[in-house]
Amino acid sequence: MAIVPLERKPLTLAERSYLPGIVGGLKTTLKHLFQPNVTMEYPEQRPALPPGYRGAPTLVKDPHGREKCVSCQLCEFVCPPKAIRITPGEIPADAPTAHVEKAPKEFEIDMLRCIYCGLCQEVCPEEAIWLQNQFSLTGYTREEMVHNKQRLYELGGTLPDPHLKWDKKLAAEVAGGASH
Repeated sequence: MAIVPLERKPLTLAERSYLPGIVGGLKTTLKHLFQPNVTMEYPEQRPALPPGYRGAPTLVKDPHGREKCVSCQLCEFVCPPKAIRITPGEIPADAPTAHVEKAPKEFEIDMLRCIYCGLCQEVCPEEAIWLQNQFSLTGYTREEMVHNKQRLYELGGTLPDPHLKWDKKLAAEVAGGASH
């Protein structure tokens, strides 16, 4: 097998003097020198979030301050990186929310493992998990990035409930109990 040398065309005078490269660099520098500043003063100024942005998962309460989560554990089962851990707990029979079967005793989301896929929100039958537009969650240790139930409710807050599901269930039980 013979090795054939490649023919190289000779450089022009302009290419040998590097002038086109220098002029191109100066042109780019001058263009950026006269453009408006694009630097944002974060955290006072924040970039606009794109439509469909999926933020950090949080727990929300209904307008009356009641927990919406019933410990069905569907979010825990569907989570691809296994970032959600739920320990179901019982509700006392004399509690005002006794018509609900269970409530979470412990609910943790490891934000270092979470991939912000949104499957937990999609699968939640009670609309207890919502993805908030939080994109700057920080912590100094790994333990700070594991959000417990209290922290998740702080981040999520209260959302309006268009279905009024708990009110309807409670009203049906009260009406059913009165007819007996």
